[in-house]
Order: sequence, then C-alpha cells, then structure tokens
Amino acid sequence: MASTNTKSVLFVCLGNICRSPIAEAIFRKMATGAGMVDKWLIDSGATSDWNIGSLPDARGLVCLRSHGIETSHRARQVTKEDFMSFEYILCMDENNLSELNRKAKVWKNSTAKIELLGSYDPQNQRIIKDPYYGSAEDFEKVYEQCCRCCQAFLEANT
Repeated sequence: MASTNTKSVLFVCLGNICRSPIAEAIFRKMATGAGMVDKWLIDSGATSDWNIGSLPDARGLVCLRSHGIETSHRARQVTKEDFMSFEYILCMDENNLSELNRKAKVWKNSTAKIELLGSYDPQNQRIIKDPYYGSAEDFEKVYEQCCRCCQAFLEANT
C-alpha cells in the first residue's frame, strides 16, 4: 500500500503481457530519470486471469530493449486490494475501463481513480490498441503512445 508521501499508479490491460507491462516499464524509467521513482508505487495488472505468472510478450520485451528498458514483470490479475491501495488505475481501452468500473462497484470502497491512460495522450488517441495479434510495428506504436501518455501523466502529477 502506498504511504501518504507516495503516489501510486497501476497500469491495466486484458492479459498484462503486452500494453500494461510496457506502460509500467516506461513510467518507471521516466520516474527514475526525473529522480522521483522513490515517490511512486508503480505496477501493472490484468482484468483477466489468462496469463498469471507469464513474462511480457517477447515482442514487447524486444521493443522495450530497443529503447534501453528492461523489465522482469510477471503477469498478475487486478485484486480487490488494488482498488484501495492505488491512487490511479490507468487502463488501455473501453473494455478494460468497463471491467474495472464493474469490479470497483462489486468490491466497493474503491478509492482509485480509474481512467484510460490514453486520456493523457497529447495527440488525443484515447485507446491504446492491443498489439497481441499484430506485428513488431504494432508494439512500437504502443510504446510510442505509452511514452506520450506516461510523460503527460507524470507531468500532471508532479
């Protein structure tokens, strides 16, 4: 759980092997570069339980590495506790948003602000499309969009 001096963000997508671990790794690198990583609790999770324990998609790892970013994240499903311990839950598309809002109502006592990560995109591309059935180029597009969104989110929260 985040302390009162710590901000917190959980990035969420369907399986937690493509978009959300990319966003998590990018945001962690940005917060580190800004000298603020110790002021943030940063994680990612899935709305589904399909990939629990899996490493991120190999194409996503190649994309991150090509930009000098490493991650050792293992996929996990969003928990009830996440809704109470994270200040922000930022998801990738309308299906994620709908599922997170549904879970927040069921689990009650949610204090997290649930938003689309794309709502921070200066290019106004609100949906971060799932690259799973796509190519390396699709992972690069996710990377670029997550960079824009994470930078804007970090600036809005410093």
